[in-house]
Amino acid sequence: MLNRMYVAPQARGSGLATALVAAAERVAREFGAAGMRLETGVRQPAARRLYEREGYRRIPAFPPHENDPESVCYAKDLAGHSNGRSNAS
Repeated sequence: MLNRMYVAPQARGSGLATALVAAAERVAREFGAAGMRLETGVRQPAARRLYEREGYRRIPAFPPHENDPESVCYAKDLAGHSNGRSNAS
């Protein structure tokens, strides 16, 4: 699970967030993870766009977020994605 990723406002738009997600996915694969899941919020549209662009799909909220109307949860299958990006276009 990816938890607490934040990019300072002055670094946004630099590709740093994409690089951080790719690094987290690489480490997860190295530890044998088949997938990643994460939670963000309805008030983080830039984060949601990033995750969707990187191949994450919306999933039902998981504990402890299932009763939080502000939570938006995502998951990504890491198996078969050597560069961390979905092959779908």
